[in-house]
Amino acid sequence: MDIRKGSPTYGQWTSAEMSFENGVQLLIPYGFLHGFVTLEPNTEIIYKCDDYYVPECDGAVRFDDPDIGIDWGIDPLSAILSDKDRAAPLLKDFDSPFIFEG
Repeated sequence: MDIRKGSPTYGQWTSAEMSFENGVQLLIPYGFLHGFVTLEPNTEIIYKCDDYYVPECDGAVRFDDPDIGIDWGIDPLSAILSDKDRAAPLLKDFDSPFIFEG
């Protein structure tokens, strides 16, 4: 999801189903959030990164934010969330560190 301040596509998102069988991969550009739900037990998520972790660029918004409207295909009450994701703000309250430079 685009979180670059001033971007004409701010708040827009897309989705894809990825599996070992279909080989789909996603490139997440700077200024975009990503999230995932696993549909099978013992699923491994592998990240390829172009640089070291930058804490000041780490952030999250609520996965179940009604203004975003993502249907994750699961009961939100059954979601297992990290502490960071559990405490995440709504998108309207999120202060993005990224600026659109179009």
